[in-house]
Amino acid sequence: MRWQTKVEIAPLKKKILYSDKIFFMGSCFASEIGAQMRDLRFDVLVNPFGVMFNPASVALSLERLDSCTLFVEKDILKVGDMFKSFYHGSEFAWESKGEFLKSNNEILKSSAKHFHSCNQVVITLGTSWIFKEKASRQVVSNCHKLAASNFERVSLSSEESAELLYRFIEKYKDKQWILTVSPVRHLKDGAHGNQLSKSKLLLAADLLVNSLPNVSYFPAYELFMDELRDYRFYASDMVHPSAQALKYVWERFREFAIDTLCDNKIKMVDSLNQMRRHRPLFRGSKDYKELLNKIEQLEEKLSKL
Repeated sequence: MRWQTKVEIAPLKKKILYSDKIFFMGSCFASEIGAQMRDLRFDVLVNPFGVMFNPASVALSLERLDSCTLFVEKDILKVGDMFKSFYHGSEFAWESKGEFLKSNNEILKSSAKHFHSCNQVVITLGTSWIFKEKASRQVVSNCHKLAASNFERVSLSSEESAELLYRFIEKYKDKQWILTVSPVRHLKDGAHGNQLSKSKLLLAADLLVNSLPNVSYFPAYELFMDELRDYRFYASDMVHPSAQALKYVWERFREFAIDTLCDNKIKMVDSLNQMRRHRPLFRGSKDYKELLNKIEQLEEKLSKL
């Protein structure tokens, strides 16, 4: 007897190897999966400007990475005592304009280098709603808790969302692009409004998959809606996936995207990570010294792979 509808996922055309460079951008779901791969020592860069929820913000970030146009003073705004920008998440803040520009331009240059040299790009979209600052008409990645009266809220159509990403995907034909829609619910407009927003993103992804040969789709949203359709798979906020759900979706992403040639190294790195997380009661104990010796031996084996 079957108690679950299984989401069938066709494997990625060219599966990811440890020799690949991977770039993750988008919602917090991209951050979660990207962090998993980084912990397993894949060559990964994740959201260098912070979390991006909508296609317009992702496109602006891709444009910045593509051109490596440095941030200048006019890009900065002061919020309270901190200097930020509409291109960044709230954590990218400094106490002076000089510090802001120095730090974020260094991040931009290294991130642009990784983007240009990567061969895998994973983009996770969260919402089709965007915010524009009324004064400049600029799409903002983060409103930084400024007054709502400063912004106009606009919903992108599926065609508009697809068009924003199309030119970058079409330009970089040598990169394999993986699109996903985040299962995280955006309930500001209610359950129906959330579904309408997600539907536009799903249609946009489908337009891109059917228009460009270097695009694939991973059904993270569908996995959560169909296979994990229970509140026990949500975190306490009833919006984000629980740790258990993320682990399951990660395993399905691994099956979909990562070559089985990586399995042995993944197993070794995972074992190492578990060993390193061990917190001994007595650092001078025999057991702890044996653990350190095992870690050293495993690191040596990994260095030869």
